[in-house]
Amino acid sequence: MRDVEQVFRDAVRDTPLRRVRCRYRGGTVPFGLKMEAHGSSGSVKDRTAVGLLRQLHQERPLVPGTVVVESTSGNLGLAMARILPEIGCEFLAVVDLKTPGPTMRALRDMGARLVVVDEPDGRGGYLLSRLETVRRLCAENPGYRWTNQYENPAGPRMHSRTTGPEIVAQAGPELSAVYAPVSTGGTFAGISAHLRDARPDVARVAVDVTGSAALYGDPGQRRIPGIGASRPSLFITPGDYDRAVLVEDAEAMAVCRILHEDLGLAVGGSSGCTVRALLADHEGPDGGLSVCLAADGGEKYRETIYSDEWTVAQGIHEDVLRAVKQLRYEGLSFTWARSA
Repeated sequence: MRDVEQVFRDAVRDTPLRRVRCRYRGGTVPFGLKMEAHGSSGSVKDRTAVGLLRQLHQERPLVPGTVVVESTSGNLGLAMARILPEIGCEFLAVVDLKTPGPTMRALRDMGARLVVVDEPDGRGGYLLSRLETVRRLCAENPGYRWTNQYENPAGPRMHSRTTGPEIVAQAGPELSAVYAPVSTGGTFAGISAHLRDARPDVARVAVDVTGSAALYGDPGQRRIPGIGASRPSLFITPGDYDRAVLVEDAEAMAVCRILHEDLGLAVGGSSGCTVRALLADHEGPDGGLSVCLAADGGEKYRETIYSDEWTVAQGIHEDVLRAVKQLRYEGLSFTWARSA
C-alpha cells in the first residue's frame, strides 16, 4: 500500500495558464484561462479532494477498508474515486439525476459505489436531498467518514495554498482580476483569501448562475453542473468578493460553444460562466490581465451542454442558438495568444 501523504502529494499538480485574445464589441480583451482540466483527475476538485481527505486522515487515519462518503455533482467524486483506492479505501458517491452520464460511468469504472438521488430539493436542484441522504447513510453506518465539502474549511485552505498562489505567479504583475465560479464556495474562498493577502489590488469576481442561491440569487431551475447551489455558500461573505456576476444558462453554453468553435477547446459549463462574466465586465481593454478559472474540461459534457438533442429536451435550444448569434453579432471571437 502506498504512503498516504505521498498519494496526496502526487494528486495535486500545477496546471497551466493559457492566454487568450478575445475580440468583443469593437475592443480586444486579453485574458488567461487557468486550465484545471490538466489536473490528475481532470478538474480543480483534485485540490479540494486532497485538502478534505488530508483533514480526515489527520483527525483519524484513513486505514484500508475505510468507506468515505460524499455528496457530489461530479468532479469531486471523480477526484475521490481516483485517490481513495490508492490507499485501500472505498468511495460512496451520492449523486443525482443531473450528474452527467459520462461522469456516472467513470465513477463506476473506478470502483465507486453510487447512490443516485431522484428527489428534487424544491429549490431548483438536488443538493439538499443529497445532503439528507449522506446524513442518513452516516447515521445508519457509524463507520463511514464524511468529508463534507460544504462546511469543511480544509477545502478553501487548500486553494489558498495552491490555486491562488499559482494564478498570481503565472499571471505576474499584470494580473488585474480573477473570475471564479461558486458552488460550495470553497475554491473561490481560498483564492480570495490568498489574493487578499498577496495581491489586494486584484479584483475578486465571484461568478454564479441564475437559479442559484450560492451568493445572493433566488433558488430556481439550474441546468449547468458544477456551479450554483440550492443554498448560500457557508464559505463566502460579501467581503470576500469585489463583484458578483450572475450568468444565464443559455449564455454560458453559448460561450462554451464559441470557445470550442474558435479554439478547439471544450470546457465545462462553469468555465463558460466565468468567461461570460468577464465579457459583461470588459467591453474594452482595462490595461491588465484578467484570469478565468476553467474548473474542468468539456468532454464529460458532450451529451449535455454541447448536445443539441439535450438542449432541445431541456427546452433551451433556441435560447442557446440566439445567444450564440447575438454574441457573434457583437463581434465575439477568440484566438490563442502568446504563452504565459
